[in-house]
Amino acid sequence: MAAKPFLALLLAGGALANSCPAINCTEGSPISDYTTLRLREVGARNTLDWRVWLLRDGRPISFWHDVPTYPDESNHQIVNMVVEIPRWTNGKLEIKRSEPLNPIFHDEKKDLPRFVESVWPHKSYPFIYGSVPQTWESPNFKHNFTNYEGDNDPVDIIDIGNDPGYVGQVKQVKVLGGLALADGEETDWKMISIDVNDPLAALVNTVEDVEKYRPGLIQTYRDWFTYYKVARGDGVIPIVGDTWQDAEFVINVLEESHGFWQDLVAGKAAGEFGIPKRDAKQAAAAIPEKYTWWYYLDADYKLIELPGSTA
Repeated sequence: MAAKPFLALLLAGGALANSCPAINCTEGSPISDYTTLRLREVGARNTLDWRVWLLRDGRPISFWHDVPTYPDESNHQIVNMVVEIPRWTNGKLEIKRSEPLNPIFHDEKKDLPRFVESVWPHKSYPFIYGSVPQTWESPNFKHNFTNYEGDNDPVDIIDIGNDPGYVGQVKQVKVLGGLALADGEETDWKMISIDVNDPLAALVNTVEDVEKYRPGLIQTYRDWFTYYKVARGDGVIPIVGDTWQDAEFVINVLEESHGFWQDLVAGKAAGEFGIPKRDAKQAAAAIPEKYTWWYYLDADYKLIELPGSTA
């Protein structure tokens, strides 16, 4: 596959300037006090017009470009996580790379909001799902471990702690490992982590540690990523290496992805961006009924359909 031009890499948004190094530089300094962050929500959830922006001291910034990867540069096992999808919800929410300041939006398919089906025994997303800011899975070459190009997104990450999370939350998590999905023949890492404030965090540093305290969770979440798209008509997603890679390995993957992001933003100037000046939330739209159902797979991960079913 030919390298994709940098113009298509969707830098539209960040508050970065030419004079700024490739790290957060909003108001001239990295974020150190996360209590200064606020959210601006506009529109009705479950619709394509809905957006959530991030503000620092009342000024809009980018979830992707202006929140640092590492809250403490001396410890790369701890990263910032931007929560896109809270646990037990089913809307496919993510950072909008192509819009100014990269708000969180409701992803679409065929001009309709996307939702995830509940494949038994899981209900919606069984964990907090989000991304690591200032990272990028480069689509410009085949990555060494997966032999596939990157998916052009920030690196995805899940949080297995007890906090249910909320859209736009910026939290600090400890990286424990990661799965390398070959989704659509693209590299799509799914890092597994735990909120640093969770009671379990001090006891776990690897996926093996998690198994001691949460037996079965690691395999269950691995399986979820494998077959969660079957109910919508897609196939099982291959996992490069078949299982979770350890914390040391994926910390290096994140460092590499942070470097790709630095290359992406190098020399790009900020523009003038206009976002709504105040909140304008509306009542959430109804979720289509089929996304409230459970879907069941047989031993070969094929969807079980009832005779006469129109689902």
